[in-house]
Amino acid sequence: MSDPTPVTIAHATSHEGPIDLEKLTEALDYIRPAVQADGGDLVLLGADDGKVSLQMVGACGGCPLSMMTLKAGIERILQERVPGVREVIASADAPGLEDDDSDGIGISLPTL
Repeated sequence: MSDPTPVTIAHATSHEGPIDLEKLTEALDYIRPAVQADGGDLVLLGADDGKVSLQMVGACGGCPLSMMTLKAGIERILQERVPGVREVIASADAPGLEDDDSDGIGISLPTL
């Protein structure tokens, strides 16, 4: 018998180079209805060096499962559909809620 041949599994997108913003926008538009059905939305903050930065807003912003949704779903779909995407980084925090210097609406909780 001969020695077994090693098998390697690689990502379908091994494209090195800048992220195609048109394809990224199309892929986010494909994902968005499912996120909106749960009361949330995605905001593209930027894309650079294979990393896509998203902000999860609405119900997704405070959902404890949002990071699992991001890694198991959104990141996988973007890697499959958009050449150059290696990682998706998300912020689940609404802007201005934690900044003491901001003039945003903020949230005040009563002290006990």
